[in-house]
Amino acid sequence: MKFLEYSGIEAINSALVFDTPECRVYGRVEPYSCKAAGADKKLYKQIENRYDQSNSPPDNEDGSAGSFRNIISPFGPLDQPASRRTLFYLIGTLNASFPDYDFSGVKPEQFRKEPSVSMVINSINATLLNHGKEKVVKDLQIWDSIDALIQLEDSDVYSYNPESDSDPNDEEGAGTLWSFNYFFFNRKLKRIIYVTMRGVSHGAPSEEGEDDFSDASDDENGVGHRRRGMRYDDYVAGEMDML
Repeated sequence: MKFLEYSGIEAINSALVFDTPECRVYGRVEPYSCKAAGADKKLYKQIENRYDQSNSPPDNEDGSAGSFRNIISPFGPLDQPASRRTLFYLIGTLNASFPDYDFSGVKPEQFRKEPSVSMVINSINATLLNHGKEKVVKDLQIWDSIDALIQLEDSDVYSYNPESDSDPNDEEGAGTLWSFNYFFFNRKLKRIIYVTMRGVSHGAPSEEGEDDFSDASDDENGVGHRRRGMRYDDYVAGEMDML
């Protein structure tokens, strides 16, 4: 997956990190091209080997299909290449967004296809407004920016609901009170917008580098802008052509 630079997203992401009386909120919007990089090719091969019907065990003696063929996914039957490709794109996006983690073992059922884009937009808007971030919705026009990147009306949206042992936001002592992960996916454009937010308890131990989050600390092991900047450099595919 290739991270796509877009100037309008930077101001939004800065506004999505803020304090409330109950918690500190970390949010970000990340656009990706589905163009595969080196590590993605390895992931794709892993998913194909795991779910491709030609690699599955033969039918059982009683005539029933092997267990692989009964897997239900939000992407459709996993014996179809398009379904496996969608799973690959979403896992690849997680790997790109959290480079210190390996999501290759994430199961299809940990994702959900949301009923509609508008319902997800309303849910995210409600979260922002409830936390006093009307600026993000109205002044920074988050959805106009996202629509310019991905054409929302032609997109599907998936959520990721990780198990505790595969959630980078739920490590022991992390203090995460709530979180969400959404992927807006336009198949025709082959682009994904990853939108995530989480609320962290003020009583949780400070994350390394957190104090420098807003001013791009030189601590390369931090979790603020410096780390994000390093990751961006790894995935940047150039300025997005909006034509």
